[in-house]
Amino acid sequence: MTARSVHVAIETWPLANPFVISRGSKTEAGVVVATVREGAFHGRGECVPYQHYGETVGGVAAAIEKAGVPASRAELQTRLPAGAARNALDCALWDLDAKLSGSSVAALAGRTPMQPRQTCFTLSLGKPEDMAEAARSVPHLKLLKLKLGGAGDQDRMRAVRAARPDARLVADANEAWVPQSLEALLSVAADAGIDLIEQPLPAGQDGMLAEIKRSVPVCADESVHTSDDLAALTDRYDAINIKLDKAGGLTQALVMVARAQSLGLDIMAGCMVATSLAMAPAMLIAQAAKWVDLDGPLLLAHDRPHGLAINNGIVVPPGRELWG
Repeated sequence: MTARSVHVAIETWPLANPFVISRGSKTEAGVVVATVREGAFHGRGECVPYQHYGETVGGVAAAIEKAGVPASRAELQTRLPAGAARNALDCALWDLDAKLSGSSVAALAGRTPMQPRQTCFTLSLGKPEDMAEAARSVPHLKLLKLKLGGAGDQDRMRAVRAARPDARLVADANEAWVPQSLEALLSVAADAGIDLIEQPLPAGQDGMLAEIKRSVPVCADESVHTSDDLAALTDRYDAINIKLDKAGGLTQALVMVARAQSLGLDIMAGCMVATSLAMAPAMLIAQAAKWVDLDGPLLLAHDRPHGLAINNGIVVPPGRELWG
């Protein structure tokens, strides 16, 4: 068997516009790319370190280099913990195994060929009138995701709905709501026809969700990382956001899909702001998702070669030149 090697690269991708959420703003996406080679073949995986959980691009790159190349994806699950570093290596191994076998990742995973899916387009946190104008500026996109931030969120939801009565809307509070205003804000969301609210309360402080009647479905994001977290969430959440960087790769994300479905939880396929290389593996999760949020490339000033085709919000599965 030809020896495998891994190469790690840190890349920076400028954004088309500043991206603002409740925890801060950014003007570029820092990603780490792992490339695993075996003979004439190579596989790639891209990850975005989570600053919220203490990850940095330098630390993640070093963790990948220290881990080396495991003999299999199964071995990788025990060699690295869930997180961005394992995600990059796991996705690179899926890509490499597909190329070595002459098959597709979908086939290797026992899935049918991937189909196009409609993705959310994210509106950065801002003044209600600015978010409404941003919503009006993309009339061809029919599924919008509002970034919320606490104070003033009722006005943001109302303003975007008034600006886009034709669009499906989801909203992401990024842990910014407080228990005192939770029910009132959920009521406004219901009146505004919001499909889903992501992570309204901070992770670990979300017990109130089990005590109230949720007038809008609520999705766990920061409260869920791997399949081990799911059973404890079923009383307070209606859906989970599966992100490969949190789960630690496609291998664990597929386990999460099966576990969530068995528990009656709906699925959102989510992402960090990154290039099409990071979105491509998540397209497999998107096949089982009720909501898809893989708009990372749309937020960049430019994407990498052979990037995903996204036409009027419809994401086409990746070509083999990109991944899988």
